[in-house]
Amino acid sequence: MTVQRIHPSILSADFVNLERELDRIRTADFVHVDVMDNHFVPNLTMGPPIVERIQAVSPIPLDVHLMISDADRWAPGYAELGAASVTFHAEAAQDPVALARRLREIGAMAGIALKPGTDPEPYLEQLPEFDMVLVMTVEPGFGGQSFMPDMMPKLGRLAEARAKHGIELRLQVDGGISANTIGVAAEAGADTFVAGSAVYGGVPEDRIAELREVAAAHSH
Repeated sequence: MTVQRIHPSILSADFVNLERELDRIRTADFVHVDVMDNHFVPNLTMGPPIVERIQAVSPIPLDVHLMISDADRWAPGYAELGAASVTFHAEAAQDPVALARRLREIGAMAGIALKPGTDPEPYLEQLPEFDMVLVMTVEPGFGGQSFMPDMMPKLGRLAEARAKHGIELRLQVDGGISANTIGVAAEAGADTFVAGSAVYGGVPEDRIAELREVAAAHSH
């Protein structure tokens, strides 16, 4: 059976008590860290110094999602900080394959993210170059948006291409994931799920377990 990975987003955490908030999600697989630059997306979150501190105290590996411009320049620095996985946006990279190879060379998993309006077709033959593809199920930039079910055909297309290549490739969804929507995404082929308020809005350990259970019940 497919492993169902839950990546709580610290955008929904209490930023004044981040170390405590990280400890509350120690039963998750990774912690999802959103880096926004107020340029690629209309919001500003954090940069390398804070990510470095999160890396130092987190009980689980970091899944860094870069919603920033000029990813070719900046993404390798996050891998050098020790992030286990670094995902950059296809729309913000001049040479996604070269960047992915660089991230892997440093020692991080390389992920490529696709905004809702981005066609996956140009990247299907390049999938072996990546460790993960992130399908955004909201417009990137803000938490709390509604899940976009019309992204499921895109996810399914990526799952078909993954099977065709016969590769280990994580398919991640981010945006509006909850116990009510995670099943739909799992059925479409997702195996890695970013959840913010769906985890931190209750007892995180219980919410993480529930999300895993629902995802597993709908996975192939």
